[in-house]
Amino acid sequence: MVNLEERGIVTILRMVAGKGNALNLEFASALADAVEELESGPAKAAIITGKGSVFGAGVDLPAMVEGGPDYVRRFLPLLQRVFERLVQFPKPVVAAVNGHAIAGGAILMLTCDQRLLARGTARIGLTEVRVGVEFPAWPLEIVRFATPPHHFPTLVCTGRTFQPEEALARGLVDELVEPERLIDRACEVAEEMAAIPAAAFTATKRSVRRPLIEAARRQAALEETVMIEKWSSPEVLRNMAEFAARTIGRRS
Repeated sequence: MVNLEERGIVTILRMVAGKGNALNLEFASALADAVEELESGPAKAAIITGKGSVFGAGVDLPAMVEGGPDYVRRFLPLLQRVFERLVQFPKPVVAAVNGHAIAGGAILMLTCDQRLLARGTARIGLTEVRVGVEFPAWPLEIVRFATPPHHFPTLVCTGRTFQPEEALARGLVDELVEPERLIDRACEVAEEMAAIPAAAFTATKRSVRRPLIEAARRQAALEETVMIEKWSSPEVLRNMAEFAARTIGRRS
């Protein structure tokens, strides 16, 4: 589900979890293990990317619906821990966004220090509201931190998706790159950041992200149990099933 490839001082984490890199219990667990390996390993910086035309398509809604409330109660806390770990990752992380980054896939992208998007027809957006789910604490605070304040309400409350030029204009990504240059350019950016003295980079990153971390922890402590019960409710599971059916219908 995850391949790690060394490129000198940089390690590339490539998500290869089937069609769309849909986030389910197994894939979230694999991501957590890979992030831990990256943190403890020799790499000075990391790149996160996907394969084909998809970076990350978001939560695996059919798996959630099929698994039911018990599945959701196991999955959602694990996913939040993955996001929390990435937010606090001490080394530089660059997102090489090779294609669509939707909902949870976009959140993964937004945890990174720099976000490079391949030019083309990829769609980037936060569609949670259209699925019919509320943002848990960590995803919401990640978006609040990583996007311009004047775009934040539109990004979160409309569920719209944007093609590369508009994703750049709205602050979802930092740079557009020709597809064939994406990984090479990501390596250049990662190496540039890795050249910063490690202790200084880690301390600076921690200071910059402190408001995000404190807000997410505070909100998670208040709402995590309630949020899990909301996501596992019959109404929300029905919303997920209906959204998945509509999406599959458009693609077929």
